[in-house]
Amino acid sequence: MLDHLEITVTNVAEAERFYRAALAPLGYELRVPGESRGFGAQADALDFWIKTGDAAAPPPHFAFRCRSRAIVEAAFTAALAAGGADNGKPKLLAHIHPSYYAGFVRDPDGHNVEFVCHRPE
Repeated sequence: MLDHLEITVTNVAEAERFYRAALAPLGYELRVPGESRGFGAQADALDFWIKTGDAAAPPPHFAFRCRSRAIVEAAFTAALAAGGADNGKPKLLAHIHPSYYAGFVRDPDGHNVEFVCHRPE
């Protein structure tokens, strides 16, 4: 199951203003400010992200939701064995939320593939 998508935008402040307004009827709010900005209807379900970059490039980041931290680690290891490049070993990313456990690899085209579990250990 896809967990979230991050797109690149040419002007992150303008895009933030646009998405705050456009997604408000859906119950979305900006939940994580910063270089990458996370939106979601719930604080623990941020499924849309924006960051500054080349907006003409393909989506550089997508994440697959995992049922456990062990599955995050297994998927990360399998992706490396299949030719992926390490882009961040699995670890807790508490700045997103207290149970956000994720690992990242680059696929053969350079896309940032994330495996994430939102459940506490």
